[in-house]
Amino acid sequence: MKWSQIKLRGDTSLWVVFFLLCVISVIAVYSTIGLVAESLPNTTPMKMFIKHAVFVLTGFVGAIVISFVNYRKLTKLGVLCFYLSLVCLVVVLFTADRRWLPLPIFSFQPSEMAKVFLILFLARMIVAKKETLQDNKTFYELLIPIFGTALLIAPGNLSTAMLVVMASYITLYFGGVSKKMWWKWLVYGVIGGVALLGVFYLVGDKIDFMRSGTWGHRLQAWLHPNPDELSQENMARMAIARGGLFGNGIGTTIHGRLMTQAHNDFIFAIIIEEAGTFAATIILALYAWFYFRCIRIATSCPGTFGSVFVAGMGTLILLQAIINMLVATGVFPVTGQTLPFISHGGSSFLFLGVGMGLIQSVAADNKRRERLAKKQAAEEEALETSEAETVAQPAV
Repeated sequence: MKWSQIKLRGDTSLWVVFFLLCVISVIAVYSTIGLVAESLPNTTPMKMFIKHAVFVLTGFVGAIVISFVNYRKLTKLGVLCFYLSLVCLVVVLFTADRRWLPLPIFSFQPSEMAKVFLILFLARMIVAKKETLQDNKTFYELLIPIFGTALLIAPGNLSTAMLVVMASYITLYFGGVSKKMWWKWLVYGVIGGVALLGVFYLVGDKIDFMRSGTWGHRLQAWLHPNPDELSQENMARMAIARGGLFGNGIGTTIHGRLMTQAHNDFIFAIIIEEAGTFAATIILALYAWFYFRCIRIATSCPGTFGSVFVAGMGTLILLQAIINMLVATGVFPVTGQTLPFISHGGSSFLFLGVGMGLIQSVAADNKRRERLAKKQAAEEEALETSEAETVAQPAV
């Protein structure tokens, strides 16, 4: 088979969006990786960039490979991966920063693995409990893996835990649970979340509870910013102001070379500095189109599992992107959330690549069903035409 004959399976526009985001990632990370690379031992900016490029390529190729596999055959493996991610989350609690799990070859974040496979696990649970989705008992059973996973993630990364809860909870809505219970617990969740943030703001730096000091400081810095402080947040705002409408040119960042998190949390601000709000609008449009296509795929999917997973995965990626962009522009306090498919990060690219591959597998299955339905309709129409012509022929 020639390379020209190989076609990507699934939704073409999603592949285009994914490819464009990966290209933006390679360019933006190359422009911002310098300071953090020089501060780390045994590495250089070029080595760190090449490592990132390898992860981007691996995530993209992995998504292509998974898209060629029937997603239904991967559900049991996905459930096993979810349980494995829970084990990794328990183990990582005993590491230094409670976020990274060191392995012989590389380190990874179990939370990145858990948030993808949690969506898959919930979709499978919803299918198994399809007949009792309107019952309160079923609703509470679905909440158990959500809050259980979030509680394991929270000690190392509270914002990721909250993202997991939000994306998973919206997934339940797509799954068809009791809307009365869903709205009721949404109100409870908003009230509880605001109260929790209030506690960390008031006494977060006065109590020794996990990373409460960090959470409290971030809230205080956001509500009472010091314009004279040379902080990541202030430099991100200056980068945005310097960018203007069309930016100052790729590779011309000033603030990105002074920020330790320019390649991660604040990469969106550096993109604006170099390519302007015009580029920022394009990126926002890419994520919006990505989500729109995911919802279209979900609504056209005849099976509950595929529909719920695609809607939930699309929601997770969109929410994470919005949170990152709001942090970079100063609308939200610093959370530590990366920009999906753009920010530096191996764990994120690999597991989101898995999610992307599963989405495309569902999309490819939808297209196959549509082709079969059209073929069957055409055959039935041809048969009816043939029978009508036979009846219409005069007797000899």
